[in-house]
Amino acid sequence: MDDKKRAACAEVDRIAQDLVLVSRDIYHHPEEKFEELRASRLLADALKKGGFEAELGVAGLPTAIRGAHPAVSAGPTVAILAEYDALPELGHACGHNLIAASALGVCLALVRLKRDLPGRLLFLGTPAEEGGGGKVTMVREGAFAEVDAAMMFHPASYTVVDRASLAISEVVIEFTGVAAHAASSPEKGVNALDAVIQTFNGLSALRQHIKDGARVHGIITNGGAKPNIVPEHACALFYVRARENEYRDELLLKLRRCAEGAALATGATLSFRVEGHSYEAMRPNLALGRAFAANLAALGEPLDPAKERGLASTDMGDVSQVVPAIHPYIRIVDEGVAGHSRAFAEASISSRGEAVMLTAAKALAMTAIDLFTRPDLVAEVKAEFARPV
Repeated sequence: MDDKKRAACAEVDRIAQDLVLVSRDIYHHPEEKFEELRASRLLADALKKGGFEAELGVAGLPTAIRGAHPAVSAGPTVAILAEYDALPELGHACGHNLIAASALGVCLALVRLKRDLPGRLLFLGTPAEEGGGGKVTMVREGAFAEVDAAMMFHPASYTVVDRASLAISEVVIEFTGVAAHAASSPEKGVNALDAVIQTFNGLSALRQHIKDGARVHGIITNGGAKPNIVPEHACALFYVRARENEYRDELLLKLRRCAEGAALATGATLSFRVEGHSYEAMRPNLALGRAFAANLAALGEPLDPAKERGLASTDMGDVSQVVPAIHPYIRIVDEGVAGHSRAFAEASISSRGEAVMLTAAKALAMTAIDLFTRPDLVAEVKAEFARPV
């Protein structure tokens, strides 16, 4: 490890307690998508106090953050990304409090070093990963227009660097029928709930014929008012996921046909809307991932053996489609503990989770130093990104 990397790691250790307090504050005050007022202000204030120029409310999002180190010169622009939204009911069962604190740690650890390093260092606070797609909006609004590499870490039950993700679209399916007394005159009604149920039945038959790894799953959000009223309105929310963006779009068409068939069978009127969040599949940059993995190994954190693991979705996928990006995972719990569970929420406030947060901050800071000081690495990263997928 060279002197600059040692200095960055020492700085993370020096501010470790401050980072832990930031993580715990975000954990104990969970805020759902686009409502992260306390967390975003906490992070923006910490950046300003550390010497960054920090702006809150960028890209048209009140809780998005852009922090810039004042030392700017010719060289690559490296963006460190933070997430800080919580899940409904479960709080930080995805560990975003650790992600936010680690990103802050990277930037604060490089405050002094960056004065002697080329390029530009950015902190990008990205709200609403859990179903709102803050990064999607920030990509569309040009927040990544001049970025050469984007990096973040995610806590998990395993340690891997080049894990992919599933493309996802959110679909709202609504049926409108005709209300009637369900006992005395049911024949005069058109049952919208039956149409929702038939959509689920059609989807169940479809699952046998979709590719491994693809997912179509949903919930009924409105099933009627009372049993003695034929439901005139019923609604369901679906997530459609696949490894490839194109196959995700194909599955959207198949789901629509299931709903259209249910509308035809019941006589209900269908409304089919793709809305909410749609995330692209993750495109990990392998060259950048190898640099991160080497730095992680130097810190005594080995990668887990390659094996098939279930995939989820993230709006970091959209970032990876426009700039070279990595989204590595580092173990904070034993394998088998599921994300988005109460056990994972407990791990996100544990001493083990906080230690991993500090390790991730060091590894990301070391990788940023690699990018600032190694033109050959930047060229390799960009050449890989330029190749057709």
